[in-house]
Amino acid sequence: MIGKLSGRLEYRATDHILIDVRGVGYIVYCSDRTLAGLPRVGEAMSLYTDLVVREDLMQLYGFPSLIEKEWHRLLCSVQGIGAKVSLAILGTLGPDGVSRAIALGDWNAVKAAKGVGQKTAQRVVLDLKDKAPAVMAMGATDAMVIEPEGAAEPAIEAAPAAPRQRAAAPSSGAAQADALSALSNLGYAPGEAAGAVAEAAGHDPEADTSTLIRAALKLLAPKD
Repeated sequence: MIGKLSGRLEYRATDHILIDVRGVGYIVYCSDRTLAGLPRVGEAMSLYTDLVVREDLMQLYGFPSLIEKEWHRLLCSVQGIGAKVSLAILGTLGPDGVSRAIALGDWNAVKAAKGVGQKTAQRVVLDLKDKAPAVMAMGATDAMVIEPEGAAEPAIEAAPAAPRQRAAAPSSGAAQADALSALSNLGYAPGEAAGAVAEAAGHDPEADTSTLIRAALKLLAPKD
């Protein structure tokens, strides 16, 4: 299974791109959000990929981060959600938005994606409520992986590897993941902890891990 592609962007269309990897072109389908974050045609890039194989179909789907790829796989496990609908949800909400919507039971946010009706959105929230915390705990890497100018020709990597990029401050997604892990270690149920962290992050999107933990603990505290 092809888990990651590194090469040069040959061209882009409305819903897919062609990546040239040492003379071999791979067509990869992406969400609108991912397409918007790609470099210019001719520049080096990398995407994590998921390969769908059916009797009459073989398609690659691309994602800028591992957590987004895992959300895609999780969304596709829901009845009635195919790869294109999953990309629509991720393109509308992003991985952090999907995490927050499921943790808070906000099916209206999921319904905002093209092709998603009320019943499907409610099914996504219900079916993934207990599965979402495991993906949320992975943290998030929002930056697109781009090779530096003059780098050697990239090759296909069969399994995901850590993105090569400059060091950056922890993203809000990483802070939420760390806070979720801390609350789980304190004995809170994954779904309960995920809901509190998501609500705290919604009030303060720039909060660091310790701030999120304190805010989530206040939300989880017994009400008089």
